[in-house]
Amino acid sequence: MTKGAHTLLRDGASRPEASDAPALPLSGTDEPLVEKAVRNMSETVPLEPARTLVLADFQPPRTGPVDGMVRLAYRLGVPGSMLAAPLRKPAAPRLLATVVSPLAGERAAGVALRAGQFLIHGLKVPIGKVDFASNAPLTPPVQRAVQGFTWLRDLGACAPREDCAGIGQELVARWLRANPGPARGPAWTVEHAGLRLLAWLVNAPLVLSGDARARARTLEAMEAAARYLDRQVARAEDRLGQVAGWCAIVAAGLLLPDGRPRRLFGEAGLLRALGELVSEDGGVLSRSPLAQMEAIALLIDLRACYEAVDRDPPPALETMLGLLVPPLLAVRMSDRALGSWQGAGATSAERVDALVEASGIRTRPGKESRHWGYQRADAGKAVLVLDGAPPPRARHARHGCASTLAFEFSHGEQRIVVNCGGAELAGGQVPVRIEQGLRGTAAHSTLVLDDANSTAVLIKGQIGKGVEEVDIARTLVRQKGCDAVRLEASHNGYAARYGLIHRRTLLLGADGTGLSGEDVLEPSGRQGKRGKIGFAIRFHLGHGIEAGLADDLRGAGLALPDGSYWQFRLGGDSGEAQIAIDDSLWVDGQGRPRATQQLVVEGLTSRSGGRFPWLLKRMG
Repeated sequence: MTKGAHTLLRDGASRPEASDAPALPLSGTDEPLVEKAVRNMSETVPLEPARTLVLADFQPPRTGPVDGMVRLAYRLGVPGSMLAAPLRKPAAPRLLATVVSPLAGERAAGVALRAGQFLIHGLKVPIGKVDFASNAPLTPPVQRAVQGFTWLRDLGACAPREDCAGIGQELVARWLRANPGPARGPAWTVEHAGLRLLAWLVNAPLVLSGDARARARTLEAMEAAARYLDRQVARAEDRLGQVAGWCAIVAAGLLLPDGRPRRLFGEAGLLRALGELVSEDGGVLSRSPLAQMEAIALLIDLRACYEAVDRDPPPALETMLGLLVPPLLAVRMSDRALGSWQGAGATSAERVDALVEASGIRTRPGKESRHWGYQRADAGKAVLVLDGAPPPRARHARHGCASTLAFEFSHGEQRIVVNCGGAELAGGQVPVRIEQGLRGTAAHSTLVLDDANSTAVLIKGQIGKGVEEVDIARTLVRQKGCDAVRLEASHNGYAARYGLIHRRTLLLGADGTGLSGEDVLEPSGRQGKRGKIGFAIRFHLGHGIEAGLADDLRGAGLALPDGSYWQFRLGGDSGEAQIAIDDSLWVDGQGRPRATQQLVVEGLTSRSGGRFPWLLKRMG
């Protein structure tokens, strides 16, 4: 269990010099403003539930009896060449078409490859020192890049093909020498094998432009990888890994000879896996924005494979893309980059824009995603996102975080309240040793009881017991003739251990310049327990914000890089709670940990409950 984001820095994250800026001036008390904001929370009007897309029935596409028999026979192990053309010799491996994916890679990463380095979440890894063997001791992000060949897209984005194809051919040859056949280890997980085969097929000009012998070896490796996935795809680690495997199988069925049986087999498996990948509102069950982006990218590349052979994809693929994009946009902040949820960093606006444009889906952000779990409110230049759901189930978690009821808040280009984020990027510039700390409750902007996580954070990205139920209500509040959004949610993550329910209410003003909130601890039973317990309500601040405490330790001033000035005040019912300023960190869109600060409202509260109202407001 984590003991706060200041511990994260002590445990080894790179930490720039501490700021020695003087404390900022703050007026003595604004408690009437806080009380007025809290009273406004009760003057609500019910909000009509948002319309959501309903998942289509993701069953195998309807085909005639012949196709059905071919699919069954292939699944039972009959070779595809025998089913496709039983009266002739199996065709030699070759590529039937050249794929042009609308999703481009990152030029900076491609330039680094040409300079002899993998650029992985900001970390430069010399290519000459990388061991391509499956059992090589590499960190998870490096393993994913090396074994999944996710860098091929970046290589193609940095220069004309003739200038960079040699690098692709050389690295494929090195990988084939280190991995002559299937073995145990990261290279042969279903997800990595699927990513690798799909990357080879989609970026074939970068790996097949060498001499005839090298081309033959690579084509045979493609066919061997497809056969391996045919047998192993059902053993994937999770649903997203399985979708990666199925996408590669379908792509091989489209682009390699005698592929019709494989394509029919793959389409049936892919559509079933897609139906199990997401919730009813289109969010992947791991609740990770990075996993959501990967699912979209896989389908974009697969759709490009269909286009390359002039074949229409199953309608369900387009339906799924239409489901996946709105939830991703829901966790965009006002700077258009992503929020830091379930291990993700603040993925840049450019990457998100490129992905959405390549998808061809034109839609607005989803505002109320009860299954995906993120509630979004925007007003003026402000955006508020609240985690209003339990963490992902253990079977779905990839880098599961105990972030229930945490929120992020931004205004214009400035992020004001954030989460630390970046657990999924550990192994790049983020040190692996702080990965579990970044997944803890204290690394998120929410309330922490007794320095304990609201849900147990386990090793290897897994989640244990804790939050099982979250109640969420979304309403409108009339303010000066305009509607403001009020979010109220509660979770039971501390009920079993401490007998307390955490309830959080957030009210975003209609003009976006004020956010009032209240954190309440309520007894989970009829009678509260005796005694007191320590609590901390953490507000991790955006990069570059300078904070200074008021003399009474019940307020703080925030000077933002854009020149604006905000005040944070505790309400009069907050008991003996006081505000402290502590160290924190935030992982930016390039995977770099940045030293920041956090406001910590801390104190002791009765085991029978407590109430802590607060107000964050722009001044001037």
